[in-house]
Amino acid sequence: MNNLLVSILPFIRWFPLTKEKIRSDLVAGITVALILVPQSMAYAQLAGLPVVYGLYASFIPVIIASLWGSSSQLHTGPVAMLSLMSAAALIPFATPGSATFIELSIMLALMVGVLRLVLGVFRLGAIVNLLSSPVIVGFTNAAALIIGLSQLSKIIGVPFPRTDSYLADLWRVITQIPDMHVLTLAFAISAWLIIAGLRRIKPNWPGILIVVMLTTLISSLVGYEEKISVVPSQFHDQETAALLDTYATTQSKIGQLITEIAELRRESKQLKQAGEIKESYDLMADASVLDHQLSRLKAENTRRIIDIHRIGFKMAQDPAGQMVMVSGNQVPAGFTLDDEIWRFRQAADGEIILSAGGDVVGVVPEGLPSFSVPHVDLTLLLALLPAALVMALIGFMEATSISKAIASSTGERVDASKELIGQGLANIGGSFFGSFTVSGSFSRSAVAARSGAKTGVFAIISAATVVIVLLFFTSYLYHLPQAVLAVIVMMAVFGLIRIKPLTQAWKVDRVGAVIGIITFFATLIMAPSIANGILLGVVLTVVHFLIKTMQPRADIVSRKPDGTLGGIKAHKLEPISDKFVPVRFDGPLTFTNVAYFEDIILEAQREFPEAKVILIIGSSINEIDASGEEKVRELNKRLDQLGVKLMFSGLKFQVIKLFIRSNLVEELGRDRFYTSKETALKALTEEFHPDADPALKLYAAKA
Repeated sequence: MNNLLVSILPFIRWFPLTKEKIRSDLVAGITVALILVPQSMAYAQLAGLPVVYGLYASFIPVIIASLWGSSSQLHTGPVAMLSLMSAAALIPFATPGSATFIELSIMLALMVGVLRLVLGVFRLGAIVNLLSSPVIVGFTNAAALIIGLSQLSKIIGVPFPRTDSYLADLWRVITQIPDMHVLTLAFAISAWLIIAGLRRIKPNWPGILIVVMLTTLISSLVGYEEKISVVPSQFHDQETAALLDTYATTQSKIGQLITEIAELRRESKQLKQAGEIKESYDLMADASVLDHQLSRLKAENTRRIIDIHRIGFKMAQDPAGQMVMVSGNQVPAGFTLDDEIWRFRQAADGEIILSAGGDVVGVVPEGLPSFSVPHVDLTLLLALLPAALVMALIGFMEATSISKAIASSTGERVDASKELIGQGLANIGGSFFGSFTVSGSFSRSAVAARSGAKTGVFAIISAATVVIVLLFFTSYLYHLPQAVLAVIVMMAVFGLIRIKPLTQAWKVDRVGAVIGIITFFATLIMAPSIANGILLGVVLTVVHFLIKTMQPRADIVSRKPDGTLGGIKAHKLEPISDKFVPVRFDGPLTFTNVAYFEDIILEAQREFPEAKVILIIGSSINEIDASGEEKVRELNKRLDQLGVKLMFSGLKFQVIKLFIRSNLVEELGRDRFYTSKETALKALTEEFHPDADPALKLYAAKA
């Protein structure tokens, strides 16, 4: 009864809570919270959301995962990998930061949660075995590079255009390096040096929090942000004003097209369900046309935003005393020019926002997230399902690997299915309170373990700290430089890059290593749709497995100089005899490979036409199905007609049991089955070579 109660309410195992446990969890919870707050805001931006949603994702999901998970030290919340995957999955359907994008992010969290919960309830965690180690490493390395380098634009203070090609976008950022904002770069480098330095000198200090507090204070004191709003008519150069107006108009049109395409797809699905197939296809055709138009507009505005950002504006007064913005260094006659350079930041509500400084977090809404049923767009469920499934598996893999790594030192038993349930419930529950997709965090869980966390209470304490921040301290985050959050993301993800596992895989399994390398490059090339990269890796892994299953190692064998058996062709050996042919078959005998098994046996018969016996060394045949049994029966009849006997040695109990049950042993004859290859080789040597040297017979017996 007690075990049943613990399986339903896993947090019961925390009790009784001693003073020592509470003290340790309090210290660990506060320590983790000092990392969680800035990290969660950075990961929210990585997910294409306002920073406050990172705090929302660090509240309810953290508590639910700690209560229903199986690891006492695992900390759940926003993580870099899933944040990027969430943004990549949703960009084709909505503009990052828009109300629709936020709705879809929450819906995606709900989908991931349901998938994880189903996998956990039905104990299907083994499905993660489809992700081989080289594929995981290849994907993780590529994703870490994509995540890290996607922050480069924020570190140098230039725009990062989002198109269908991440590598092209990254190249556009690199070409803007001459236009970088020096103070933004200075904030980023300083943050990097302080965090790295504190990790080395004072590893127990909350380096990330110290940097956040310090840079926010400096940003506020020096007026780092410095923005103004102007209208197009205030630009002296009408050509520049027209360019800005065209950009703003096109950006608005892009948002409208995204909404219109989603609506057409929704109506098309409804018509298809109603049986109106032609009308449904007509709407899908219209959506395809708009898709093409959308891609063209995005490409045009990508070029515009880069051109606009290169323009340095200066504030001036015309002879009438009116403030105008002029571009370049040419000052119209009679104008009074200010030395400060302003650059385009964004266009909104008919106004142009210019900035002489850098980007800051800005206004972070106060208060806790309210309860709200997630909006589910049925037309996008199927479109988002592949990404949701990959995110569910990747998140599960992260969470369980972290839990098992920590459990190796704590001795706690980790139940993968319970962890799936906990993670699933966390995402489902969080989606009702404005959370995007969450999972177990490597860095925060490691900090919790090092800080002495004893139970999941530490995670609840960290969530309570986030609540305090949401209620009382969000206004102090306004001046936090975006470049600092970018550095936090970069430092977190670059630590995930590992080369050694791939080099080790190359020594052990070259095909698997090649698949891992292909996954790496495919993920980079297919970005921002990085889920497609790992799906390709999974497909290649399954194909490789099927090929190996369909063509297991099978050789005509003979004696090597040391007396063991080896393949004749591989080792260039002389045959044991021209009267009997030993064939080793290493694999199950099932429908997937019976044709290959038949080819090997018939090949042995063709190469040794004088042979009277073909001996199957079957010690590695650990499974046989109806197709395999039928093929053995057919081959036996076929070889009997040629005067050749089919014999077996070393068959495992489960295989010989099936042969007996199917009467195959009686049909072939009990004398055709030997308990071991040594016994079979000795008997066949004595039968076909009775006058052979006794030493040769002994050698055959030892083979």
